[in-house]
Amino acid sequence: MALRSALWTVMTGAAQKAARALKRDFGEVEQLQVSHKGPSDFVSAADLKAEKVLRMELTKARPRFGFLLEEGGEVAGEDKHHRWIIDPIDGTTNFLHGIPHFAISIGLEMDGEIIAGLVFNPVTDEMYYAEKGKGAFLNDKRLRVSSRSNLKDCVIATGIPFHGLPGHKPFLKKLESVMDNVAGVRRMGAASLDLAYVAAGRYDGYWETGLKPWDLAAGILLVREAGGFITELDNGKNVLTSGNVLAANPKIHKQLLELLAAA
Repeated sequence: MALRSALWTVMTGAAQKAARALKRDFGEVEQLQVSHKGPSDFVSAADLKAEKVLRMELTKARPRFGFLLEEGGEVAGEDKHHRWIIDPIDGTTNFLHGIPHFAISIGLEMDGEIIAGLVFNPVTDEMYYAEKGKGAFLNDKRLRVSSRSNLKDCVIATGIPFHGLPGHKPFLKKLESVMDNVAGVRRMGAASLDLAYVAAGRYDGYWETGLKPWDLAAGILLVREAGGFITELDNGKNVLTSGNVLAANPKIHKQLLELLAAA
């Protein structure tokens, strides 16, 4: 990787340490202790363990930074400008069903802006990383979004609203509209990896609603640094706070916005 900054060292080191236990746990998913937070919302001992390791390693390196954690909530730091935004296992349902599509996601926010992001799938050993103004990378390869301009040639990813949450009927209308106009739609179950795949040019676009900051923080920067456009579904800019996201290459972003708005 061309990017070997101090931040890169800190973030990748923390992710790799947390990943070692996750890989072991993934091989024994049948035995994992699992509880329900809500409908279709699992938390496992593996989530909690990975979050603890990430928090410990990042605190060791940057002791004054705060945290926003999926499991542990908000933790104020002495440094009021920086905070880590962490999802220890994005794609918990995949993880718990033995599906090798999940990731550790770490974003670093400075004064409300994401300045560094990492998404790491321990099973495939794919490490996506970006720093503001320095580009996005997958392991040692520089990333660029796809260049397809015709929706008919595009593969688009999405996320279905969870069981028990509102939004299924509006989603189905949007899904039907997109399906009628693209080559294919994918629903893989890990928002951070969906955004990483847009950055890598594997997906041409991705939309979802109702996401949390830890689902999005790292992926937002990956897409931007790979040359993609990322907005809310109404073209607003507050993706991290609204949780509604449309990410795409610049050639189809406007077409997808119009398609989704009309549905």
